[in-house]
Amino acid sequence: MFKRLFSSALVFGMSAMAPPALAASCAPREGLVQQLQASFSESLSSAGLQNSQPFDTMIEIWSSADSGTFTVLVTYPSGISCIVASGQNYFKVTKSGSEPGVPS
Repeated sequence: MFKRLFSSALVFGMSAMAPPALAASCAPREGLVQQLQASFSESLSSAGLQNSQPFDTMIEIWSSADSGTFTVLVTYPSGISCIVASGQNYFKVTKSGSEPGVPS
């Protein structure tokens, strides 16, 4: 009985002390941006503020028209950014039809 209790406490204690999986993909924003530009030729495509508690975060999409790669960053007020998604075959959606005031 004591052996099982000790084993369970050890396993749950170790898992509680493990660093989060996303911590490996977080770094100061400047360093991540330099790496995206140098390694993947990505540039900032779009960004916006996310109203989250207890502070706002900035969501950024970096992409490369040449390679088709993209990366989604979440940047915190502290200057730390985390990569939350990345992939290939990025494309921009354009509106179909003509814009108002532009002859077709």
